[in-house]
Amino acid sequence: MSEIKCVGILTSGGDSPGMNAAIRAVTRAAIYNGFEVMGIMRGYKGLVTDEIIPFKTQNVSNIIQQGGTILKTARCKEFMTPEGRQQAYDNMQKHGIDALVVIGGDGSLTGARIFASEFNIPIVGLPGTIDNDLYGTDTTIGYDTALNTIMDAVDKIRDTATSHERLFFIEVMGRNAGFLALNGAIATGAEAAIIPEIATEVDQLAELIENGFRKSKNSSIVLVAESELTGGAMGLSERVKKEFPEYDVRVTILGHIQRGGSPSAADRILASRMGEASINALLEGQRNIMVGIQNDELVYVPFTKAIRNDKPINRDLLNTIKILSI
Repeated sequence: MSEIKCVGILTSGGDSPGMNAAIRAVTRAAIYNGFEVMGIMRGYKGLVTDEIIPFKTQNVSNIIQQGGTILKTARCKEFMTPEGRQQAYDNMQKHGIDALVVIGGDGSLTGARIFASEFNIPIVGLPGTIDNDLYGTDTTIGYDTALNTIMDAVDKIRDTATSHERLFFIEVMGRNAGFLALNGAIATGAEAAIIPEIATEVDQLAELIENGFRKSKNSSIVLVAESELTGGAMGLSERVKKEFPEYDVRVTILGHIQRGGSPSAADRILASRMGEASINALLEGQRNIMVGIQNDELVYVPFTKAIRNDKPINRDLLNTIKILSI
């Protein structure tokens, strides 16, 4: 698009490994195609408070291997108001920014959709979230690294679990999505995964106990998605103590270690491909879309679809866990 001369980049929401690889790719692809680039610090907050700096190719040197985000990220209540978004737009105009690339999750892309509709700004989103919960993409930037972090942590816990006859509940991130718990359980040989997607259909804890999932084992590991629907690892632990006191229960909450660390090769490649694709999308006149990947092909997904549609889990994987845990 000939009217676009300058592209702004921001990262928003929870950080995810691979965000820096995406920043690098967006910056260099933009410069390669003749655009100026502006780095916006601290997400939408930086747009509102005018924390905007020119980005050259050297700004993104030696960052592909780093976790987190060099642009930082923050929550911004001001951006949730019309006045805050007007201030953000005014700052964009001040710096000559014609289009935005937003790297983040569901909430970040929701903000992008509202901002784009109010001010007619071309915005392209990149799915940066370890939760893997955005519709229209097979995987999100950071998910593979988080999954590998979970696998490494659970492998270590397994050593202790096998030394004692205990039931371990290990809580992983995912908010209202069970992708990390489900695939993490398969990768670690866990006995079960308790996920929010089926929490209203069956009592997953009662089903586990009734199936006698410890009969042939001296220890058991269950991955639990953090969610009000599942009750979380602590909630399930309390239930076991009350309803099944014969079990010796331990809880581990992996927490923020899942977000950090050097991104995996898969996340670096995905972020690089998506970053370049975001600039190609702007060149093609695309707007209000998220770059996704389906069957290893890059696709453009309208914000409305990516945000509003729930991404389904593969229910066959639940059966896989059950079969392989005997």
